[in-house]
Amino acid sequence: MKNFLITTAMGVTFATAAQAEPVTYMLDASHSQIVFSYDHLGFSTTTGMFSGFEGTIELDTENPAASSVEVSFPAQSLITGWPAREAHFLTEEFFGADTNPLVTFTSTAIEVTGDNTGMITGDLTINGITKSVVLDATMNQLADHPMANLPWAGFDATTTLLRSDFDMGQFAPFVGDEIAINISIEAMVPAE
Repeated sequence: MKNFLITTAMGVTFATAAQAEPVTYMLDASHSQIVFSYDHLGFSTTTGMFSGFEGTIELDTENPAASSVEVSFPAQSLITGWPAREAHFLTEEFFGADTNPLVTFTSTAIEVTGDNTGMITGDLTINGITKSVVLDATMNQLADHPMANLPWAGFDATTTLLRSDFDMGQFAPFVGDEIAINISIEAMVPAE
């Protein structure tokens, strides 16, 4: 854990050398994406994306396990590159976006696993159903943004979900039930 603290603190300029309180980072909607992929009938791997979402990270560099993450976004922000597929995915057969418009994630625990890695456990709500999931996360960088001149953080994370766990299992097992999730986010400390 000491190595993690040293690594995360390097390159960050704050008013004091050590932070006694967690620092709130707001997600940078223009540089945060969730990309998902699944097997389509054995013929291809099909992908989709969510982008432009909101959230916060309470980052405690002195005790990373005490940090937390909250993210939410409208299911309607789905992008697949094919409008008819997007419209179908938003129906009651999948996301149920009319009844359950928001997808949310709230962390419940963080386990530090390396100098810049951790397992983030949290409650994921999709289609009105909440399940505990674990994100395998990596902190890419914690430093001042070279153009914005503000404290900035970047993370990648992966997980795998079963869409049937969220009552979205239409056409399984022919269309893959297992969904691979890749997350990449940037977050900033807002200017005062």
